[in-house]
Amino acid sequence: MSRSFLKIIAGSRQGLNVPLPVVEPLTIGRKYGELLLDDPLTSGRHCQVQARGSDWVLTDLGSTNGTMVDGRLVHEAVLKAGSEIQLGGTRLVLFVGAEDEVPAPEDKAGAGETSANQPDLAWLLDEELIELAGGGERTRSPADVIGQELRLPPGLNALVEVVAGQDTGKIFRFTRGNINIGRRSGEVPLSDGEVSRRHSVIEVFGRDMIFLRDLGSTNGTYHNGRRAIVARLRSGDTVGIGKTVLKLQVTR
Repeated sequence: MSRSFLKIIAGSRQGLNVPLPVVEPLTIGRKYGELLLDDPLTSGRHCQVQARGSDWVLTDLGSTNGTMVDGRLVHEAVLKAGSEIQLGGTRLVLFVGAEDEVPAPEDKAGAGETSANQPDLAWLLDEELIELAGGGERTRSPADVIGQELRLPPGLNALVEVVAGQDTGKIFRFTRGNINIGRRSGEVPLSDGEVSRRHSVIEVFGRDMIFLRDLGSTNGTYHNGRRAIVARLRSGDTVGIGKTVLKLQVTR
């Protein structure tokens, strides 16, 4: 099945990506489990997420305050890409990658332990690795090439709001039909160190013709929790890049 992970979007460990193991369940709790949360409203062993066939299934382990999935109190629930889990003051979102893709964990002291022998260079973005090697600017793939500036359709207003990550609360309004998202660059400059310099672009051709394109980023672009190279966006959809989650809002 595809490689997936939970992103903590609120709580004491906000920003952490937690890879989901395929064989063993991931137990989440305050005292016991693979993912420990410093949250007084979380039980010692609160819930677990495990693979069941091609699905990810969450099971509450008899917690005191319960577990919610997409705003509904559950004992057991099948998760889908973009599902939001809430336990105590912590909120997590399921992100589903393409087959055989593994997200880069951000917190080596977080859920599970990564190999102690893994070099720190493994956590750098591709462009930093090239610069360290003295390779200069990387060769651009066709996906890197952004077309001519698009005009925003008359009467259409659009914005993206950062709803999770280092820049939470920032709002970026469209002044043209295509906006570039990148690390401290483009029309949506983000502080997130896991965002590539030229990460992705949103192109607006009309209210119902809005597209998200990944620009060959190191850590990928996620549409409503599912990794995508190209995706059609609608108002209310989320875009996940690095530790950051943005929400698109379109009005007339």
